[in-house]
Amino acid sequence: MRKVFFSFHYERDILRVGQIRNSGIVLAPGDTSAGFTDSASWESIKRQGDDAIKRWIGDQLKGTSVTVVLIGAETANRPWVNYEIQESIKCGNGLLGIYIHNVLDLNRRTDTKGANPFDYLTWTKTGRPISETYRTYDWISDSGRQNLPAWIEAAARDAGR
Repeated sequence: MRKVFFSFHYERDILRVGQIRNSGIVLAPGDTSAGFTDSASWESIKRQGDDAIKRWIGDQLKGTSVTVVLIGAETANRPWVNYEIQESIKCGNGLLGIYIHNVLDLNRRTDTKGANPFDYLTWTKTGRPISETYRTYDWISDSGRQNLPAWIEAAARDAGR
């Protein structure tokens, strides 16, 4: 089983992300996964400043081979999401995005579809958006529950991992 880092907009999307995290396909009972933290831990890290957040992200990326960006209504251009994507690329991780706006929240509501964060980051050498390289999927319409392991393997294979 691959160690995967999950990147997302914590404040806006944690409830939707929690449903994916607890779906039984991301984590087996007793497992932990990089990029997931509880609100108390996240608030503690944030209070320590930007350097502490960067250290935490670096520690979480260690040993991972794929980064999954969970894309909600306001994920694109979030500074820490962008940083996590850039650091994942530096690490040689496979990368993929999954739209989560159609995952029901606790009030059984969906959200608006957000922009693809990969559209706003470019390759240094070509200036082309990284969205031309990395795939995105929709958790609901692309059957994420059934397909996430295959998406992760494809991203790893594309990155040579």
